[in-house]
Amino acid sequence: MRVGIYGGTFNPPHVGHLKSAKTAADQLELDLLIVVPSGVPPHKQLPDNTPSADARLYMTSSAFSGLMNTVVIDIEIKNPGVSYCADTVNTIKDKYTGAELFLLLGTDMFLTLDLWMNCESLLSAVTPAVFSRSTEDSKKIANYSKALQEQYNVLARTVTNKVVEISSSQLREMLPNRMGAEYLSDQVYAYIIKNKLYGAKPCWNWLRTRAHSMLNPDRIPHVEGCEEEAVRLAERWSVDVDDAREAAILHDITKKLGAEDNLAILREHGVKINELVKGEEKLLHSKTAALLALTEFGVSEAVADAIEWHTTGKAGMTKLSKIIYLADYIEPKRDFEGVDVLRALSYENLDSAMKMGIEISIADMKSRGIVPNQATFDALNDLQIGGA
Repeated sequence: MRVGIYGGTFNPPHVGHLKSAKTAADQLELDLLIVVPSGVPPHKQLPDNTPSADARLYMTSSAFSGLMNTVVIDIEIKNPGVSYCADTVNTIKDKYTGAELFLLLGTDMFLTLDLWMNCESLLSAVTPAVFSRSTEDSKKIANYSKALQEQYNVLARTVTNKVVEISSSQLREMLPNRMGAEYLSDQVYAYIIKNKLYGAKPCWNWLRTRAHSMLNPDRIPHVEGCEEEAVRLAERWSVDVDDAREAAILHDITKKLGAEDNLAILREHGVKINELVKGEEKLLHSKTAALLALTEFGVSEAVADAIEWHTTGKAGMTKLSKIIYLADYIEPKRDFEGVDVLRALSYENLDSAMKMGIEISIADMKSRGIVPNQATFDALNDLQIGGA
């Protein structure tokens, strides 16, 4: 049995790791690849924004889940102290008696191998398999391998690896700037965004794709229009454009769900809802969209608040909340009596536009026999007291 051992911090695991693993498995004709995320590595200190060991284990398991004949083990993650490669290899050797073991390494790590703890014991158990990125790398590997062979009677194998020009450290810098999703599996990226790891903020295309997949197709043009309008309003009223864009993209993600599904989401998050009155079932999506935006897409409390009140409004709304309320109302595809006046007013006086929009909404609901939500009256009263 030919077994490869591939260790690393995987902080986070990316397509470069997967490509290297697949290349090694093919070139070495491995029967099994064992991936070992490190807990406390001996050769370097983990960055300050490193997720917990369990989080890295989850991401690594997710990233490698599609690779055949591959297992991810927690032997080093569960070790509270420093983990040395020789100890890990000996444990694996005991489990896979008689197997031929290959230790997968990058060139830089390989060239320091004689400095590793218990190097002689390690090299008696494994054959180093070194990723070469270039002719220059291959020369260095060959020269160092010759020295190891003379001293330890082991000859390294070279794995010719086409480089993916990305590193985990580069990704950690990219993620807070809404970049890097293309270098991560969707499951890993979604986990990073959900748990706000590395200070990550969602890439716009990824966020749109996710949000639009949760909508009925005929709702997508409205959401696109709302995003467009929200950005313009945010620029006009000096509100964070990214916050406005996030809220607009996510504001209707539970719109297609029925009342029972929306209530189930609220119950799951511990939100109590009194008995619904006529028309209020249509308001549930605002609350559930806000909850999912907060818990699944890592938005701020301010963005979640704007989503929650985009339908009814409320007293004491922030500028961002007012912008999302109005963007939802006046986006380019809306067509109702007075919409052009409301659009123009939204760029002249935000509170006056809010007051007009709420008055139109109340009149419309009453004409259809629906009692407006108390929060809507509170919003209108608040605006009138404020002198809008």
